Amino acid sequence: MSRDLTPPAAVQLCYENWNGSCVKAPYSPGPRLVLYLVFGSGAVLAVFGNLLVMTSILHFKQLHSPANFLVASLACADFLVGATMMPFSMVRSVESCWYFGDAYCKFHSCFDGSFCYSSIFHLCFISIDRYITVTDPLVYPTRFTDSVSGMCIAFSWLLAVVYSFSVFYTGANEAGLEELVSALTCVGGCQAAVNQNWVLVSFSLFFIPALVMITVYSKIFLIAKQKARKIESLSHMTAKSSDSYKDRVAKRERKATTTLGIAVIAFLISWLPYFIDSIIDAFLGFITPTYVYEILVWIAYYNSAMNPLIYAFFYPWFQKAIKLTVTGKVLKANSSSINLFPE
Repeated sequence: MSRDLTPPAAVQLCYENWNGSCVKAPYSPGPRLVLYLVFGSGAVLAVFGNLLVMTSILHFKQLHSPANFLVASLACADFLVGATMMPFSMVRSVESCWYFGDAYCKFHSCFDGSFCYSSIFHLCFISIDRYITVTDPLVYPTRFTDSVSGMCIAFSWLLAVVYSFSVFYTGANEAGLEELVSALTCVGGCQAAVNQNWVLVSFSLFFIPALVMITVYSKIFLIAKQKARKIESLSHMTAKSSDSYKDRVAKRERKATTTLGIAVIAFLISWLPYFIDSIIDAFLGFITPTYVYEILVWIAYYNSAMNPLIYAFFYPWFQKAIKLTVTGKVLKANSSSINLFPE
């Protein structure tokens, strides 16, 4: 919601012929172009990067695993952020105006919450999957099956969508704030206010899974450190070929754990400032300046573009999958059976 209510006559308005219109941002053409390029590049990377992640996992049979299906579903949430959130938020952030109608403004808020919570629920389940892999690898295949992965994916999406639409589409988030919302609202604005009760619930849905992830990954890295010491103490012994294979598998699993741990840290760093600011706003009367709010929103949005970069940097199989996809080799017969893992 824009805080500018009665602008001077000289300033530009979002809707020149409407009373109570929001003020348009006074950016000159140069800075406006730079902002569009920065925000637009994030949206493009989020869309195409996550599309590559989904395509790689779903196309190549070697990547068909319960854990990777969770990663693909997470990439789907990030893809939708880039496709349905970032382009519209880009215009709002640069122009300080919402030109897409009140109906989509409400849906925009619903989608925002849905994809955010879906991402954190996915990451929470992925961390649990990693924990089982590290602590009990022998029974892991029987405990985390395709059906269990499917239930985790369904839970992550259903809870996130049901909660977000129940709060934002019904207007429950603004209960008790009617006078404040009316005073701060102008024509061409689109920012949702959340009352104190719902902001605490929203923060809890972020904080509890985040706490689970931090706890789980802390335990994982302690276990990994202990295993590394054991391997180091036995390094003077000559390993058999089967042991060498086990070492390669173990190394691959450790790399997957590290990569996903980095993805979790990136998610928390991106979204925590936004949620903290939401609590501050709800209890202090929405004092956050609009430009600060937009900065926090875009830091959070850019998380959707970061995961593909993390995968590309740490996963050789993803690098190979990108080459095969970009060069069109995935269209050839039997391309789904290509070996993506280095020997």
